Amino acid sequence: MTDAAAPAAPDLPPLRHGGKILADQLAILGADTVFCVPGESFLGLLDGLHDHANAIRTVSCRHEGGATNMAEAHAKLTGKPGIAAVTRGPGATNGCNGLHTGFQDSTPMILFVGQVSREHFGREAFQEIDYRQMFGPMAKWVAQIESADRIPEFIGRAWAVAMSGRPGPVVLALPEETLSEEARVHDLKPWTPPSAAPSAAEIAKAGEMLAAAKAPLMVIGGPGWNQATADAAAAFAEKQGLPVVTAFRRQDYMDNAHPNFCGTLGIGANPALLKWIREECDLVLNLGSRLGEIASQGYELFSIPVLKQKLIQVHPGPEELGAVYSPDLSFACRSAAFLEAAAALPARGAQTPGVATLRQAFEAFSVPPASPFDLDMGAVMAELNRTLPEDAIISNGAGNYTIWLHKFRSLRKHGTQLAPTSGSMGYGVPAAVSAAITQPGKTVIAMGGDGCFLMTAQELATAKQYGAKLISLVVNNGMFGTIRMHQERRHPGRTIATDLVNPDFVMLAKAYGGEGEQVTRTEQFAPALARAMASPVPYLIELVVDPEALTPVQTLSQARAQGEKDQAGA
Repeated sequence: MTDAAAPAAPDLPPLRHGGKILADQLAILGADTVFCVPGESFLGLLDGLHDHANAIRTVSCRHEGGATNMAEAHAKLTGKPGIAAVTRGPGATNGCNGLHTGFQDSTPMILFVGQVSREHFGREAFQEIDYRQMFGPMAKWVAQIESADRIPEFIGRAWAVAMSGRPGPVVLALPEETLSEEARVHDLKPWTPPSAAPSAAEIAKAGEMLAAAKAPLMVIGGPGWNQATADAAAAFAEKQGLPVVTAFRRQDYMDNAHPNFCGTLGIGANPALLKWIREECDLVLNLGSRLGEIASQGYELFSIPVLKQKLIQVHPGPEELGAVYSPDLSFACRSAAFLEAAAALPARGAQTPGVATLRQAFEAFSVPPASPFDLDMGAVMAELNRTLPEDAIISNGAGNYTIWLHKFRSLRKHGTQLAPTSGSMGYGVPAAVSAAITQPGKTVIAMGGDGCFLMTAQELATAKQYGAKLISLVVNNGMFGTIRMHQERRHPGRTIATDLVNPDFVMLAKAYGGEGEQVTRTEQFAPALARAMASPVPYLIELVVDPEALTPVQTLSQARAQGEKDQAGA
């Protein structure tokens, strides 16, 4: 008796080199942009992308950190993995910055890194690095594709890992031969995201806990949000009478003008909000946020591991549930899935007292104090609120200048805030370039301090090359302001390494093919902003602020006096 003949294998595609196989898989999966600094270690991938030039835009950046930050911002705006490619060794080390931002922000990314020839592994060949060790702590998965015929398998897994659970970065190293050798392999199928939905019993239990609470609070943040999720969160909060606060740098997750929006758990959070949480709140519905160090105010706002309040925790990554705080009820699903299921819960009735109390406190906290300085950054934020369209995108890096932006800028739509929760300086310019390329026609603003801006200002050349129109607001106080603040508070009068000697920022903007002007007084800003918005090329406004204007509520001299007082009392 003979065995039945094995089914015939489907016809294999013709021979393709590895770089073309890789580019073909990206096209099938729906990638539309690759940010890179070209290198000889991944020439095969560049050649493969040439065949997809009509569908996949290849953006050549001026620094690998710029490329990975652009990819990270692209992912935030599109919901798809941000794709970046860098060369081996120095290219990979330069690209770490954006990858770390993506890891802390739970942003799906895939970073391709050129690698040395397979026959040279383990010899510390020219620019050789073991990327599994290097990227392990800042990526969900790090692997090396060592043969062209396994490229579809690895790319499919990378896409799924980056997008599933708690999203994040994946790194794939590409030895030279992997991209140059030929193979006959089947292509991937388009990726379908897995669905995870809470059970009816779990949702009913959440409804019971909410109904029993006298002073509940909803905290929103984390990955996987879009405008539909933001709308659903607002509707749920309104129906259940819940005050809502956002996690650090997630302020665009709810219309800031909504009566249930009550502020953010960021740096310099509203003291009235923190006091209410500590003394009044009896239930926290944590929707998507990890309640990390900033949102938890240094892990001191909520007791660890058991909160004083009841805790309902919703997060797509099961490993995050109970990682720091022990929940009373947890859901391993995306915020959108929870909100869809919870929409059927009966209304709690009237708004809880916390809504009116916290909203009033938020509105009072959002009024800029009077400024004695020639250029009032609070008034600058007010002008942005008056002038910018609701879908305008503002990016920023890190520094004291962000206090004005996060405290006084009102956000109305999702996808209008590009801000790294990792606190990375230099993020603003590449993120804005990415936004202007990804969503042309929208008003895009990169805000940065003089130190923050100059870390990645070279990406203005990328903006010019690809016709990306953006406005740069450079807050120039001639110093690394945040570090100077800490120096004065801890070591008053003993400052070192924080003074900056800057270039002519307006001339720099013109050198990159843009236009610009300097603003030294408050009344100059509104007409400057109008000229910037009307400009057909990238535009830079240098905001010359007094070094004394350290924060909205404390001058440099007051910070020094605080440090002297603290030392005297020690």
